[in-house]
Amino acid sequence: MIELHPQVIEKDGKKEFAVLPYDEFVRVQEELEDYEDLRQLREAKEQDKEALAITLAELKKELSEK
Repeated sequence: MIELHPQVIEKDGKKEFAVLPYDEFVRVQEELEDYEDLRQLREAKEQDKEALAITLAELKKELSEK
């Protein structure tokens, strides 16, 4: 877990913005990119489960018959 040190800016007594030190922002951005990569990988793996596949032995046999 990333430890964050935000500065909260209020407007009319309500929290409006959170400002992070730049290095913390970069770490959060990298974590989000890693998460997105992982999400896309899991999605691709799930789609592959439905794909038609044959074993290498089956492919070799099929190619040798031609």
